[in-house]
Amino acid sequence: MSGRIWHPRAFDRPEQLNALEKDRMLGHLGVEIVEIGDDYLRARMPVDYRTQQPFGLLHGGASAVLAESVGSWSSYLTTPPGEYQVLGLEINVSHLRPAKSGYVYGTARPVRLGSVVHVWDIRITDEADVLLSVSRLATSVRPLKQSGAS
Repeated sequence: MSGRIWHPRAFDRPEQLNALEKDRMLGHLGVEIVEIGDDYLRARMPVDYRTQQPFGLLHGGASAVLAESVGSWSSYLTTPPGEYQVLGLEINVSHLRPAKSGYVYGTARPVRLGSVVHVWDIRITDEADVLLSVSRLATSVRPLKQSGAS
């Protein structure tokens, strides 16, 4: 896909999205959205006591949270403000390499932006840009019900 894919809205900068997540799952895990490019969204997550399994490696579930979150935010930001809600349909995560410390980065790019289903490719890398996992996320894009409509 070429060109900017996002719909303008009142909150569309990383710091604004991070403020919305402060007391939610992403805030508790230390996830921060760090960049919104023309056709991608990138977030980082620390590999620490919040995101590691008991043997000191990045927990696969934490990787899935990162992937689903960057994909879901991306899907939401491509819809006209106030008109749609985005719900996860399916996620697949293939873990390729472990991480023990530092930060991991999840980057979501669209595979297909249909009228009712979006599909996203999410790649998680370490600070040296080594690929750690690949994910595919499908989201459902549903119109919000208007009050008074039958």
